[in-house]
Amino acid sequence: MFKPDTVDFFDREDDRRGKEEASEARAQGEGSARGAWERVRRRLRAEIGEEVYSSWFPRIELDGVSAGLVRLSVPTRFLKAWIQQHYLDRLGDLWREEQSGARVELVVRSAVMRAPGALAARTAPPRLNDGRGADAARSQGAAPGRETVAADEARSASIHAGGSPLDPRLTFETYRLGSSNRLAHAAALKVAEAPEGAGAVFNPLYLHAAVGLGKTHLLQAIASYGAARGRRVVYLTAERFMYGFVNALKNQSSLAFKEQLRGIDTLIIDDLQFLQGKSVQQEFCHTLNALMDAGRQVVIAADRAPAELDALEERVRSRLAAGLVVEIAPLDEELRLAILTARVAALGQQHPGFSVPADVIAFIARNCGQNGRDLDGALNRLLAHNQLTSRAITLEMAENAVRDLVRSSEPKRVRVDDILRIVAKHYNVTRADILSQRRTANVVKPRQVAMYLAKTLTLRSLPEIGRRFGGRDHTTVLHAVRKIEGLVGSDRSLADEVEALKRLVNE
Repeated sequence: MFKPDTVDFFDREDDRRGKEEASEARAQGEGSARGAWERVRRRLRAEIGEEVYSSWFPRIELDGVSAGLVRLSVPTRFLKAWIQQHYLDRLGDLWREEQSGARVELVVRSAVMRAPGALAARTAPPRLNDGRGADAARSQGAAPGRETVAADEARSASIHAGGSPLDPRLTFETYRLGSSNRLAHAAALKVAEAPEGAGAVFNPLYLHAAVGLGKTHLLQAIASYGAARGRRVVYLTAERFMYGFVNALKNQSSLAFKEQLRGIDTLIIDDLQFLQGKSVQQEFCHTLNALMDAGRQVVIAADRAPAELDALEERVRSRLAAGLVVEIAPLDEELRLAILTARVAALGQQHPGFSVPADVIAFIARNCGQNGRDLDGALNRLLAHNQLTSRAITLEMAENAVRDLVRSSEPKRVRVDDILRIVAKHYNVTRADILSQRRTANVVKPRQVAMYLAKTLTLRSLPEIGRRFGGRDHTTVLHAVRKIEGLVGSDRSLADEVEALKRLVNE
């Protein structure tokens, strides 16, 4: 017969083992859920493309999985509403392929109460801005500069006024110059240095470029420069503007929201292509007009020219186009080399002993992308290999570390949006003209050429192309393709034009 303390020992031992097994099972379950979540993310990224994914999905997190319910969280109500409207069904389908019968729920992260032991996504430290500017700063070798107390206080005042936070690394001093961005930098600096009371310069200033080329860097540099000199500056992403306006309507404080924006000296809006909703666009237009009519400065950035922002009303596009519109082109090799050199120097200060030979820097500049984020990614690979394996960085090691980042020699994937942009610019019409129902000769020819290029350079079907060209029937597309095919065979001038456009689209 066991003594009571012996019985207690076995009971405690069984209890300990039970807890360990339960903890082990829970860890395995969480690991399985995280693995499933990573697969869902990869598949979604592949389906919708890097541009859409990086704009809307980096901040979505897996918050928990229990009893067949998958809980995903995002930081803002606006982001939740957008994802629910456009992609929640697809997220549910992807999850059900991983776990049969799973249901997906999307919540706002600030409202989520995570119980002890609940699954929490492991994310990087929060960024200071909307996620684009910090990347640009890192890719361009930006390092924190010396800030005066007055500048810090001014920046803080700007943030508290309702704007998005500013990254102190994104200044004019840390912006690397080349032929592709020199005009944009000069215009931004001119706007920032305008004497108080002298009136707005280049109003509005509108910068547009693909991702990773420094738009956000220049916008935040203008904001920091003005705030440090006592100006009332508000820097907002389009998402933040929409969230603020919708929240003001909900709280019945829209008048205060409008007065707050219209009482500033400089309004800076980033990523305007994401501005959605008729009422939000109307308020943006009213704010734009009120500020510009009062002589206040407006600065805007987007990923395309004003005429190509089809989601915006015509009067908004017209007002934006009336200012100075500047495109930032892809970085040339010389500028990529300068950016990499500065970035390596900054990393060397953070990680003593880290250095990259000149031939490796030249290899990355020549082969690893045409924007700052691509360069940043390549250097981070080298840093990781160097720090984790203690191997010196050589050209052979670099070629192996970044082999999947090296630009392919195969032709790039052509998008209908690229074709529309290039054809419209070539024929001096707008994207809206091509998509419209107008039948004038100066519009019909570019439209038919664009349809022909869409059919010959992309894998899209005739019905798909018709939908992208203002909802036209596939027979209209077929007619355009056959007509251009016939003319190219007999009209040497048109044949040369089409070949030139093909080269531009494929660059």
